[in-house]
Amino acid sequence: MKPSTARKTLDVRIRRLISFEEFRELLGIQRRVWRHDETDLTPTHQFCISAPMGGIILGAYVKNHLVGFIYSFPAVHHGRIGQHSHLLAVLPEYQGHGIGKRLKWAQRSWALKLGYDRITWTFDPLQARNANLNLHALGALTSTYIRNLYGLDSKLNLGPGIPTDRFLMDWPIREKRVAERRRGRSDNLDEEALPRALERKDGTAEFLPGTTRLGLTGKRILVEVPENINAWRGRHEPIASWQKGLRRAFEHYFRRGYAAADFLFGDRCFYILEKRRTPRR
Repeated sequence: MKPSTARKTLDVRIRRLISFEEFRELLGIQRRVWRHDETDLTPTHQFCISAPMGGIILGAYVKNHLVGFIYSFPAVHHGRIGQHSHLLAVLPEYQGHGIGKRLKWAQRSWALKLGYDRITWTFDPLQARNANLNLHALGALTSTYIRNLYGLDSKLNLGPGIPTDRFLMDWPIREKRVAERRRGRSDNLDEEALPRALERKDGTAEFLPGTTRLGLTGKRILVEVPENINAWRGRHEPIASWQKGLRRAFEHYFRRGYAAADFLFGDRCFYILEKRRTPRR
């Protein structure tokens, strides 16, 4: 696994945002982080009404300067009430300092105070760093794979013609597994001993996926993903190949009762699928 890189410790303060002036600052952060144009921004008036109607909007400050935020709203999924976390953004120059993680834990604290049991959100399965945060650091899990959620023309895709496939994450914020992750505890697994449903193809110069193995039955199964898919932006073939392999693996094993429940991040990155229920009929 990769050694940790020492970074300057920042004095970060997180608090709830409630005013129009604070919400207006969130527009500039969205523009910088995602390069959104005006039609793609979550507008100020949306934050203004979400705040008094049960939404959670938190800002991260460094020296009284707003450097990131998180936004969720009350939602119902399959009859279960929770908060759906729609936006999490940290300014580029402040990324890598754990601010996103701190915002998520603060969001959990607020959700618990408000009586919620779970928080959901979506993210791209190809994004290994996000997977490491969501599954390993936070203890969220998923067995829901959504094809092309935001459409082919979305600015959220990885390039022209690449579908915006997403996981729908489930964060059971009152469960023991999440409390243990909050204390920094996690399972120690020997990745070499686990079967692999998908891994890179050996003997080629390109970092491309091999054949997806659909007949595995172990309690835990690994699925590889590139460490930095963003470095390949503009290269359709390798991105599309990995997305196709991941889609096939996850959809098959989710139907067989598995869930993506942890992540191994390093020179090689793997989702850890765990058998958690009986197969779907």
